[in-house]
Amino acid sequence: MLKILHTSDWQIGKLFGQFDSDDAALLADARFLAVEGLARLAREEAVDMVLVAGDVFDAQTVADKTLHRLFKAMEGYAGPWVMIPGNHDAALAESVWTRAQRLGAVPENVTICLRHEPLVLARPAVAILPAPMTQRNTYADLTEWFAGAGTPAGLPRIGMAHGSVQGILAEGIDSTNPIAAGRAAQARLDYLALGDWHGARQVDERTWYSGTPETDRFRANASGCALLVSLDAGGPPRVEVRPTGRYRWQSLAATLRVPGDVDAVIATLAGLAAQDVAQLDIDGQIDLDGHRRLLAAIEQARGTARGVLADLGGLRLAPTQDDIDALRADGYVGEVIAELRAAQEDPAAGEDQARIARDALALLAGMLDTRAGTGVAADGRGAAA
Repeated sequence: MLKILHTSDWQIGKLFGQFDSDDAALLADARFLAVEGLARLAREEAVDMVLVAGDVFDAQTVADKTLHRLFKAMEGYAGPWVMIPGNHDAALAESVWTRAQRLGAVPENVTICLRHEPLVLARPAVAILPAPMTQRNTYADLTEWFAGAGTPAGLPRIGMAHGSVQGILAEGIDSTNPIAAGRAAQARLDYLALGDWHGARQVDERTWYSGTPETDRFRANASGCALLVSLDAGGPPRVEVRPTGRYRWQSLAATLRVPGDVDAVIATLAGLAAQDVAQLDIDGQIDLDGHRRLLAAIEQARGTARGVLADLGGLRLAPTQDDIDALRADGYVGEVIAELRAAQEDPAAGEDQARIARDALALLAGMLDTRAGTGVAADGRGAAA
């Protein structure tokens, strides 16, 4: 039996610019920790080899120290690692891979497949057919040569590729870097290890996407895992999905209509934990007191969770009479508040004008709130990212 750990899309060096710098640094660091976890898993499961199906690096321009750190993170498993370049780290004439080799960063037990030719290993006894990407985008199927590739009789045939299997992923995804459906059967492969889709997904009996080992986006696509693949002679592979991720990325959406809706969102934010990365999309209508409490809850959540992005762009401020009384906004100021409220609700004003009116109303309410000493300024700071 041949036992393989299949992984891909490490995206080492990925920047998380939408987050605060401290959170972004920890999210980037988690990708190295995920590789260390993969090495532990490979050792504990006594796999025969680890296959990394592309996008090991997020860009060609990662720093030299990043190259050294990545290969150091793999030291926990001393068996063979086989890698192919993906679209983010394509095997250009001068690439992140040639730089890593020039720096002497690549350990002896790591094989980087930069050409479209069979790789025959003695230990384990296996023939690997790699389809490394040699440019970021291609409209040719780089796995087409698999069927005609000769390999020693009796050895398992394992394909490795990075791209989009045609016709099975979301609309528009399979426009570049195509892989023909049914390639494993057509090329007599025992297993086809794919990368590019960031979630674990079975394509057919012998073809799988492994997904990224550490989730890096809010799309719900079964990410944060790796695949433990067992191959017996002639039989279909047995595939186990193993969780490997540290952080839970989740999208939270709500439309506010009544005060209880605000309370529900605040309770959800209070329930976030240190391993959560959350994206909050709020629309609807809220009074000034609710807006003040919501902003405070968002800031508190940012102190607990690894990252919180909040988009309040679709939220309309609707001050109640109690709000206005509490702000002592009588006379001219009260008239301004009324005008701003009307402007943000005017369908003829357009989205930009409505947003400006909402932001001005929040800023004015915050200034009055601070002057009155009633609590947290409702100025919208940090509410959208």
